[in-house]
Amino acid sequence: MLLTLTTTAAPATDLGYLLAKNPARLHTFDLAFGKAHVFYPEATPERCTAALMLEVDPVGLVRGRQGPAGEGGALEQYVNDRPYVASSFLSVAIARVLGSALGGRSKDRPELAQQAIPLEARVSVLPCRGGEGFLRRLFEPLGYEVAAQQHPLDETNPDWGSSRYFSVTLRATKRLADLLTHLYVLVPVLDDDKHYWVSHDEVEKLLRHGAGWLETHPEREAIARRYLKHQKSLARAALERLVIEEDPEEAAERPVRVEQEAELERPLSLDEQRRASVVSALKDSGAARVLDLGCGEGKLLKALLADRQFAEIVGMDVSLRSLEIAEEKLGMGAGGRLPDKQRERIRLLHGSLLYRDQRLAGFDAAAVVEVVEHLDAPRLAAFERALFEFERPGTIVLTTPNAEYNVKFAALPAGKFRHKDHRFEWTRAQFQGWAKGVAARFRYVARFAPVGPVDEQLGAPTQMAVFSQ
Repeated sequence: MLLTLTTTAAPATDLGYLLAKNPARLHTFDLAFGKAHVFYPEATPERCTAALMLEVDPVGLVRGRQGPAGEGGALEQYVNDRPYVASSFLSVAIARVLGSALGGRSKDRPELAQQAIPLEARVSVLPCRGGEGFLRRLFEPLGYEVAAQQHPLDETNPDWGSSRYFSVTLRATKRLADLLTHLYVLVPVLDDDKHYWVSHDEVEKLLRHGAGWLETHPEREAIARRYLKHQKSLARAALERLVIEEDPEEAAERPVRVEQEAELERPLSLDEQRRASVVSALKDSGAARVLDLGCGEGKLLKALLADRQFAEIVGMDVSLRSLEIAEEKLGMGAGGRLPDKQRERIRLLHGSLLYRDQRLAGFDAAAVVEVVEHLDAPRLAAFERALFEFERPGTIVLTTPNAEYNVKFAALPAGKFRHKDHRFEWTRAQFQGWAKGVAARFRYVARFAPVGPVDEQLGAPTQMAVFSQ
């Protein structure tokens, strides 16, 4: 297995300082699974290449083990692709052999370790479960130019087709630490396997090495799932800590809190009236592809699914528990009751409303129902940019409580919000002032409608804004 790292940053031989490996020497290291060698095929002031070559001993990996996976066991334990392809063995070698570079440290050139320099990484044989498309979806959002050459299963038998193995070249101007970090995490993700037991320690590794890039990566769910060997509980723990809109305890408690708020409003049938108003506004917009942001347990999704006008429906929420409940209630899980044609129309995504998310771009309309009041002021500003500036659907339907109406809820103490997690509740004037300001900044037009029984002095319990371009 061979990885090469090349730079043309003058003097290029400073790569030796970054890797803490002298370009004039061969460096050999003993690892649990074999040996690692670092050497420099070229080292001039104009161009320098460092090579990390692994010798993986497949026999040594199983020697001494008992049972079918050990000596005398399956032939595939001894004859496999592990000595030749990039895998979790490469990640371990990067951490053990190039640990200071991975950590962004250089004893002799500390300032150089923090500089972005032109870099090229070439992996001679990389397994890509998911093909070239998945490979590009992993690296291109991180700013890499990707070149991939797929290898045939057998060069002498072209009719057999292509293999899952690629020779891959990545080019970018980055810190070396960032490049090594991306390889450390994403190589085993592409291979979709690890040679060692995965536990909660791996969650910490993923979060540590993913800090600053993984939380906004459009494939973060697939990355977490594969990196953690498809252990659902570990992937959920990692994802809930990656999405920082709220802490995991708040996310876990959300279904309970939502039910408490619904109980307060139930005498007015407000929940049903709100959904009907939102669906009506979305239908009037002519939208076919619709987002439900902060979808919770999927009540609005169910109503949208019942209307054939909506050909593509995507629900997103920060709470994995809420998404699991939604999946169950909609019958989307394995063995669920949702017919295949209906299932093709709907997707659930885990994510935050606060980040630009490429998965949410290009939709006709978005619904944001009883969500903004849960955001404090700095997060509200981030939400505005993510939705109105970056995702920018043609129509946005947004609802929020009317604070003036709260006095009509006998069970609600004076001065209290309807929900203990609300950061604010706007009066009609406050809401319209905010909505008109957002519309002006992001080139939308806002119109307003009451939802629920209207009091002559206090207005309706819910206020709705419909933003259109």
